[in-house]
Amino acid sequence: MGKRGEGWFLIQLVLFALIVMAARLGRWPAPPWLQAVGAIILVVGGIFGTLGLWQLGRNLSPFPMPVEGGQLVTTGIYGLVRHPIYTGLILGTLGWSLLMRTWIGIGLAVVLFVFLDLKSRREETWLMEKHEGYPAYRRRVKKLIPWIY
Repeated sequence: MGKRGEGWFLIQLVLFALIVMAARLGRWPAPPWLQAVGAIILVVGGIFGTLGLWQLGRNLSPFPMPVEGGQLVTTGIYGLVRHPIYTGLILGTLGWSLLMRTWIGIGLAVVLFVFLDLKSRREETWLMEKHEGYPAYRRRVKKLIPWIY
């Protein structure tokens, strides 16, 4: 998947694009409350992702390989989940799919969850190699869903 994990990033982009495009396919009649729930999930995902991007700062990379000389961030949103950007993408795509009333999008959001879970495993292997405090952080903070997973 590449020296820095470029393949992981490319697949992620393709899945994200497919989810956005799925809004044009097979919409079902959904009650307004379900669309409202989708909008709320979308906003929460946006908050997680934005905070994750902002708090990662100079450590941000589009690839799973940590940046050379980067610092381990464990506070703020990173105190709730280890991968808040991934959480944001998952929630955002699920919320978008509910808002747009597309079963295909919901299915692809589940595929994205599984994919990002696998991608995070590779990323965490590299993080453990680069940061001696990562195993303790990993035991203390859930991966993608606060207090659950």
